[in-house]
Amino acid sequence: MTAPVTEAELQAWVDGRLAPARRAAVDAYLRQFPAEAERLQAYRAQNASLRALFNPVLDEPLPPALARRPPSLAPWTHGQLPRLAAMLALTLAGGAAGWWLHGAVAPAANPALQAAAALPGRAALAHAVYTPEVRHPVEVGADQQAHLVAWLSKRLGAQLKAPRLGTLGWELEGGRLLPGQSGPVAQLMYRNAGGARLTLYVSTEQQHGHDTGFRFAQEGQVAVFYWIDGRFGYALSGTLDKAALAAVADAVYAQLDPAGG
Repeated sequence: MTAPVTEAELQAWVDGRLAPARRAAVDAYLRQFPAEAERLQAYRAQNASLRALFNPVLDEPLPPALARRPPSLAPWTHGQLPRLAAMLALTLAGGAAGWWLHGAVAPAANPALQAAAALPGRAALAHAVYTPEVRHPVEVGADQQAHLVAWLSKRLGAQLKAPRLGTLGWELEGGRLLPGQSGPVAQLMYRNAGGARLTLYVSTEQQHGHDTGFRFAQEGQVAVFYWIDGRFGYALSGTLDKAALAAVADAVYAQLDPAGG
């Protein structure tokens, strides 16, 4: 009798590491259970998004601080050092993705710019992780929008707004709670008629009360417009071109600005 298909084998299938002897059994299993096949395809899409986001770091030059090693350290070849930096970036992605991807720290004299510099990396990473999801892209759907906004507002300790973007072709799909640098952050997800997704990342971790204007970052295939408004940090992410994403960011900003309603 054929051995049962295990979760480890399914994950090996996702990663392209499944033993050839088990390929037929796993393929038959996925044909029998379409929901499982859909789940695994979502994982594959998620992996592809993460690779697109982080692979460019392999080609970046080392920051000077890493290039200067003490003599006592074992030598690294020129080809190994960029890969070491990439591995460190992946390990620290939850807390330091923005710094590695940009390769520079904002001027220490401006705390608002320092806080803003971390936003696009974290927002792009969250976008790449959750937008490929087929069955569970959000924790709370747009059909429960009042509950979603109230829940996220309570957890963030500030009143959250869900911008209305229907006139631009984007409808709220829902949202979720995420871990930030020092507390919870929110992610709202929007979808258009073609199935493309945008995410709005909202943080209340800005401690300096300064504002910044719109800033643009390109994190792999993910474009991000981000800004700070008082204690709030916002980052709108998507795979649109810069002009199209800017139009949506303008609409988001107009609705979040107290003067704009």
